Amino acid sequence: MEAKRVNGPLRYARLLLAFARVGMIREMTFRGNFLIKVLVEALWLCFLLVFYRTVFANTSRVADWTEPEYLFFLGCYFTLEGLMETLFLTNCNEFAELVRTGDLDFYLLRPIDEQFLITCRYIEWSTVPNLAMGVGLMAFALIRMGWVFDPLQGSLFVLLFGCGVAITYSFLVFLTSLSVWMMRNQSLYELWWLFTSLMRYPKEIFAGTWFAPVSWFFTFIIPILIIVNVPARGMVKVFEPGLVVFTFAATIILLWGSRAFFRYALQKYRSASS
Repeated sequence: MEAKRVNGPLRYARLLLAFARVGMIREMTFRGNFLIKVLVEALWLCFLLVFYRTVFANTSRVADWTEPEYLFFLGCYFTLEGLMETLFLTNCNEFAELVRTGDLDFYLLRPIDEQFLITCRYIEWSTVPNLAMGVGLMAFALIRMGWVFDPLQGSLFVLLFGCGVAITYSFLVFLTSLSVWMMRNQSLYELWWLFTSLMRYPKEIFAGTWFAPVSWFFTFIIPILIIVNVPARGMVKVFEPGLVVFTFAATIILLWGSRAFFRYALQKYRSASS
């Protein structure tokens, strides 16, 4: 009965709330640092908006995206990035240190799923404003477009956005798992930032250029470009059935694959006491 209680969904929800509460206490201990980090994130969004306002001052479209459509795309990207940084990135980045010091042993002994505990134990509250700014930018873009509420379209967007979060999380888990063998993951996360920088741009801008084969590779082999493109394009333009189905399939495969690889990596981990 106890094991069932520990592994139940409500138990994980309660733990996540506890992690959030502890994270807030930790952030409020150093309020100055918290405020500076929030300010930096706000400035980063402002710089992006100024840059794209300058671009659209000289052209009416980027590929086939108008300015309001592109602003929605940017808001979608900023929301997803903020969600990943808030929930997962700090935890995954610290995994290599747990392996190196042997502190991972203490996490593996606890009666909770190892992947959940390792990837969700800290909530980075300083990046939560990114979510609000991203959602606000999407709302502003939809208002400028005169978008009429469509429950089916909105529901499909939420589902596909969730798929984008799941795909991004899966890539993080893959990179995190490699730390069991490499001990340090700095170079891996430089590769991560290189890949995620592709998420910031609509895939249509690469069509007809020398980058087109690389764009195809990062759409169908390593599906980075579908993470933001598919939900954002569907919301402000039209959902492409083929890409929608591919996104759902890629989500299932990557979640399963990253989970299997993470558990394989833990099997290869040599405890500090061994």
